[in-house]
Amino acid sequence: MMYKFKSKATGDLIMTQPVGDRVMSLIGKPAAPQGIIEVDQMAAAITALEAAVAAERPNPANDGDDVSPRADTVSLRQRVWPMVDMLKRALAEKQPIVWGA
Repeated sequence: MMYKFKSKATGDLIMTQPVGDRVMSLIGKPAAPQGIIEVDQMAAAITALEAAVAAERPNPANDGDDVSPRADTVSLRQRVWPMVDMLKRALAEKQPIVWGA
C-alpha cells in the first residue's frame, strides 16, 4: 500500500507504507487505507512531527563513542519534512488533508 495525501492547498504527497504508517503513528492517527486530517488537528500534528525530529537529533555533547548513523540512512527529518510542509500550507489555507479512496 502507498499513502497518497491530497489537499486543495497543495500538490499530492506520496509515501511508502512504512513511512506513512510511522507518520500516522506520530500524529496519533491509525494506519488506515483512508482517512482525513482536519484543519483543527493540524497544529498538533505539526508539533508532534517536529518533536519527533528534535528527539532524533544526535546529542551535540556526544564524545564520539557512540556509533553514528550511516551516511546513506534517510533521517526522520528528511522523511517527514514534506508532510510538515503540507500540513503548514493546508493549515494556512484552512483545507483538510485526505488520503485513500
